[in-house]
Amino acid sequence: MNFVVAGAGAWGTAFSVHLARLGHAVTLVPRRAEHAAQLSAARVNADYLPGIPLPPAVTVSAAPGSLDAADAVLLACPAQALRETCARFAAAPLIVSLVKGLEVGSHRRPSEVIAEVAPSARVAALSGPTNALGVARGEPSAMVLAAGAIEPAVERLQQAFSGPTLRVYTSDDLPGVEFGGCLKNIYAIAAGCCDGLRLGDNTKAALLTRALAEMVRVGAALGARSETFYGLGGFGDLVATCYGGWSRNREFGQRLGEGVPVADLLAGRRTVVEGHRTADSFAGLCVERGIDAPILREVRAILYEGKRPDAALAALMTRGLKRESGGQAASV
Repeated sequence: MNFVVAGAGAWGTAFSVHLARLGHAVTLVPRRAEHAAQLSAARVNADYLPGIPLPPAVTVSAAPGSLDAADAVLLACPAQALRETCARFAAAPLIVSLVKGLEVGSHRRPSEVIAEVAPSARVAALSGPTNALGVARGEPSAMVLAAGAIEPAVERLQQAFSGPTLRVYTSDDLPGVEFGGCLKNIYAIAAGCCDGLRLGDNTKAALLTRALAEMVRVGAALGARSETFYGLGGFGDLVATCYGGWSRNREFGQRLGEGVPVADLLAGRRTVVEGHRTADSFAGLCVERGIDAPILREVRAILYEGKRPDAALAALMTRGLKRESGGQAASV
């Protein structure tokens, strides 16, 4: 198949390498013209994925060009740049989101933003517990491809994305898969705070267990199916992002736990910490819908209200005692 990958960060570059390894033709379109020139010359993304050469099947272009030959466009950009990026590819027949974050202000999921900007395109989302470098190196991984309906075009993508090192499942719970990909970044910041505070395995295990329960409750209240959050796009992604040494969100939280101010961590960053902006957007969405999400609320307080991570933990530990009654119905 012929693919266009919009966004040449670590993930867009890694998935381009993966697709080329499977024999597909790939056009990688960086957001900046100077980055495209650099990649074309060096054939290595030194800024975001050093040490991984671009295969010959990957063409680097500064412009979208004609989409007539493209079977699908994959959007691998930050959530807050999605609307602008998608507008460049609105004529594509099939658009796949690799984005994990809500749009600030509108609180829309990536597929909802794409549907607004490109109303004639079929829309899908690819998510799961994958580190960009691991996928680029060909480490065995699994993901989930979600769409509103599992049509032949989606099944064709499933076949095209899958290979000896990546197994792709399908899901027709598009909201659930997208919400899982958004929420896990927020909880990874909380997990990182635990690491920074050196609180140990008991604390982190308890946090992740209750974070999963909260993820299920919030997602179900927003129209997703509870069982989706126990799969690759929920629990799988949560565990990988909260424990992975490569996780930007976990590392961000760790530095917060060590006492580094939020402003200092954001200053001059080259990579995006999706959980930072998404925490604010999700908190607003939960307020609008009357959804109680204590962990999410405390993470937002750390990020936007200057609350100390240890104080946020104390607030969670001293809440009213409750009965554990299962993920679907549990109150966090």
